[in-house]
Amino acid sequence: MAKENLRYLVLTALLAALCAVGGLVKIPVSATASAALDSAPALLAAFVLPPVFAGFTGALGHMATAMSSGMPFGSLHFIVAFEMFFIILVFAHLHKKGFHKLKWAWMLIANGVLAAVPFYFLISPAFYIAAVPGLVLATAINIAVAFVCVPALQRVKKMVKL
Repeated sequence: MAKENLRYLVLTALLAALCAVGGLVKIPVSATASAALDSAPALLAAFVLPPVFAGFTGALGHMATAMSSGMPFGSLHFIVAFEMFFIILVFAHLHKKGFHKLKWAWMLIANGVLAAVPFYFLISPAFYIAAVPGLVLATAINIAVAFVCVPALQRVKKMVKL
């Protein structure tokens, strides 16, 4: 295995582990829902990893968070993990192409609104309508955390020469 690929695998595992830790940090956003800080490390992965590795960070991070919360939606979490892979993959591509404002908007819309669309059909329209406000708020919190951490991450990236 090439040294660079090994570095990417290790960073993917570390950032996915940070997603799992972030999943343990719950912020109440409504009377029935809470936001976890599990997406912020996946967003940061887009700054230091190739898009595919960043996508896997998001997917692995979501599965770790789902397992730590008892997998309340069972196998439906595999759908969310696939969505997280795709959302973070696109986010990372937008970052690499220099669409710095668009990538944040993409994350908010894709994770906060679009990711819940399958559950409109799989569970119920009422579930979708109830879930979206909390998802948007949770996504906004994760974006804010990642946005604040980006300057420090970029300084470390220069020092380590990733």
